[in-house]
Amino acid sequence: MTKVYIIHENEEWTAPLKKALKDLEVPFEDWHLSEGTVDLQTEPPEGIFYNRMSASSHTRGHRFAPELTAAVLTWLESHGRTVLNDSRALTLELSKVIQYERLKQFGIRTPDTVAAVGKDQLIKAAKNFPAPFITKHNRAGKGLGVMRFDDAKTLERYVSGSQFDDSVDGITLLQQFIDAPQKTITRCEFIGGTFFYAVQVDTSEGFELCPAEACEIGEGACPTTESEAARPKFEIIDRFNSPLIEKYEAFLAANGITFAGIEFIEDADGTAYTYDVNTNTNYNPQAEAKAGKFGMKAVAAHLKQELALLLHPASR
Repeated sequence: MTKVYIIHENEEWTAPLKKALKDLEVPFEDWHLSEGTVDLQTEPPEGIFYNRMSASSHTRGHRFAPELTAAVLTWLESHGRTVLNDSRALTLELSKVIQYERLKQFGIRTPDTVAAVGKDQLIKAAKNFPAPFITKHNRAGKGLGVMRFDDAKTLERYVSGSQFDDSVDGITLLQQFIDAPQKTITRCEFIGGTFFYAVQVDTSEGFELCPAEACEIGEGACPTTESEAARPKFEIIDRFNSPLIEKYEAFLAANGITFAGIEFIEDADGTAYTYDVNTNTNYNPQAEAKAGKFGMKAVAAHLKQELALLLHPASR
């Protein structure tokens, strides 16, 4: 049977999608790629393949899941299968350096960033980088490695100490700190390559910004600012509009990305800096219930449409 194949490594994050597909009576199969094999002598099954591999898979004990996924996507694409969030999207998911360089090609501003390999090189770079600044992991997710430093000496003490947490790919980013007056960022969600909605995210408690209910911030997060009065952590913005949307859509189309969340932050002058592209996007159930917009239902509907077009190509 021709069906939708979900490529991933996190059961919690795919549960809402599976429910939405079942509700729409879309046949699907789960491909959990924490480990496995790829028989290159065989042909893949027919179907629609939705790649939801995450850059943070190593934090769940799935260190080589992205590498296995890269092999699987190459195999699928070499046989002409329809892959949504294809191998180009996976490449961007796994490297913020690549994300930034691709975003710049579409006139999208990103924070000033230096990529460093090696503690000595990171410390050296910090001495010539305007303060304050932040560090983050190049291959990340969930705010991994995000810390603010007010001067190079503070960073040097951290990097030289036992608490230093290196990126899984060995690349640590030194990045311009953007001071957002409202202590929020904006995440634009795209489904089928087109804008779906924007959500405002409260960052006053830290940078663990995964919208999924399973990823809600806890006491163990490292805050970078003082907490403010209680407000919804995620809130969908009514009638959001920005010139960035058109640029984002062009960027997604050029990089094989069908589903994504793109995050930007604004400084006191209103200048927007785009700093993250998440091709394994999740949605916050509380914010969606309040707004009456549901990302996974829309994703499932798009997958159903893609499957119908595959089965009946004359209807294109």
